[in-house]
Amino acid sequence: MSHHHYDEPVYLISIVAKILDIHPQTLRQYERENLICPSRSDGRIRLYSQRDIDKIKLILRLTRELGVNLAGVDVVLRLKNKMEAMEKEIAELRHALNSAKSASSVPPEKSLVTTKSIYEMVIFEEL
Repeated sequence: MSHHHYDEPVYLISIVAKILDIHPQTLRQYERENLICPSRSDGRIRLYSQRDIDKIKLILRLTRELGVNLAGVDVVLRLKNKMEAMEKEIAELRHALNSAKSASSVPPEKSLVTTKSIYEMVIFEEL
């Protein structure tokens, strides 16, 4: 494969179908189910990125190897996105906490009190 940016839409549907050994109709179905969202060229031609291809590989693994139906795939993809967002947020919070620790003389257990109460408020609000 060529060296394009991970998110760069460069692959035609026929190429993706050939790479993954699936029917183009399958790709169109995934798009109808909103599982994938390929870019469109000016001439409305679908263009897939390497990220799209990897996502399709995951969908195929779930359906072929694990027998998950497309509704289940949708749930799995949503959970995966949520987890990735949470992991990113945790990393940012860790970074902020480390910066705060090195910048202030307030003991960490004192500075965490506020965070905990905000966290609890958010949880109780959702219930």
